[in-house]
Amino acid sequence: MSKSPQQLDTFEAMRIKEFRNLMYGRFLFIMALRMMGALVGYWMYELTGNPLAIGLIGLAEVIPAVSLSLHAGYKIDISEKRKLLLTGVLLYLFASILLLILAMDAMSHLFTKNFIVNSIYIIIFFTGIFRSFTGPSFGTLVAIIVPKEILQNGISWSQGTWLSASVFGHALVGFLIAGFGIDGALLVIVLLVIAGFYFMFQLKPHPAFQGKRYDNSWDNITEGLKYVYKTKELLGALTLDLFAVLFGGAVALIPVFAKDILHVGPIGFGWLNAATDLGAIICIVTILKFPLKTNQGKKLLFAVAGFGLCMIVFAISKVFWLSFLALLVSGILDGVSVVVRGTITQLKTPDEMRGRVMSISSMFVNSSNELGQFESGVAARYMGNVASVIFGGMVTIGVATFTWLKIPRLKNLKY
Repeated sequence: MSKSPQQLDTFEAMRIKEFRNLMYGRFLFIMALRMMGALVGYWMYELTGNPLAIGLIGLAEVIPAVSLSLHAGYKIDISEKRKLLLTGVLLYLFASILLLILAMDAMSHLFTKNFIVNSIYIIIFFTGIFRSFTGPSFGTLVAIIVPKEILQNGISWSQGTWLSASVFGHALVGFLIAGFGIDGALLVIVLLVIAGFYFMFQLKPHPAFQGKRYDNSWDNITEGLKYVYKTKELLGALTLDLFAVLFGGAVALIPVFAKDILHVGPIGFGWLNAATDLGAIICIVTILKFPLKTNQGKKLLFAVAGFGLCMIVFAISKVFWLSFLALLVSGILDGVSVVVRGTITQLKTPDEMRGRVMSISSMFVNSSNELGQFESGVAARYMGNVASVIFGGMVTIGVATFTWLKIPRLKNLKY
């Protein structure tokens, strides 16, 4: 018999040893990923002084991530999950080591600045390939390891792990750059990936699901996409997040705001970088104790609109504490979006298509971050830094309003 929400222990999913190992490994790996994203943006701006270069980093990663997402999802469904995840993590470790070598002082004497910049783009391109397989694998394993009666609790822990790793990753990277330089921070990233691999290595093998297979390989690959399209509340939630992050996120321009508008150094940059995720983890911890029980669809739409408003406040702020507060509140609101969207995705996805649907979700959610990074860089180049963020916040509010009016199934969603 399923337990009611009132009977659930907040730590019930974490009492499963394999799930704990998955969460420990995910925490360390995601912390490394988030540190890498922030560090490479900072590094690239230091090398070029051009905000568009930051945007091109996002583009370099998103092209392979989007291009391979459908194939990656099908590969996850037909593969042994543990082996595929470990392979992706090892390849990401190799890419991290290459960046560490590239950041060493000796490289600046051996190679030109242009060579280093182009090499960073190439390495980040390959990390996009690896992420297209590792990201959905985590979500697929959560639903395999955690029993369905406590799956919502497991989802909240999984999202909380991701967000708390983001907080620590974003916050620490500024301190590490200030104290040890870019090469020292990259060494920490390499060690974190190794530690994460250790915990993930202890997972049990999880073979392929025996679901329906088509003779045409393209039909197998696109089956998850067709399922998402038919499930309107799932499609609406993913599309809403795509446009909100694509236009509303100001994270990519934080190095520019920190240096040129707020005039703070690496430590201030680290706190600004962590503010959104810090707010999100506050939200997740609260939801673990007090789950969202009613009107989840309406709460999702209000949260997205509020996120856009926070971006406008951040854009016009000229003082550090107000900028930090705007990003913190935006993270709290984003946490609501993360929980609702993640719960919809897991609860409405059949096991045999879980890898493909997780990949589509990853394509919408994670890739929107990189596309948003590119959009932010281009908009900042042609509209100016402040105007581009204001424009993005206004578009986000408009998207939430349009969704409220045109997709009633999402607005009226309850689970």
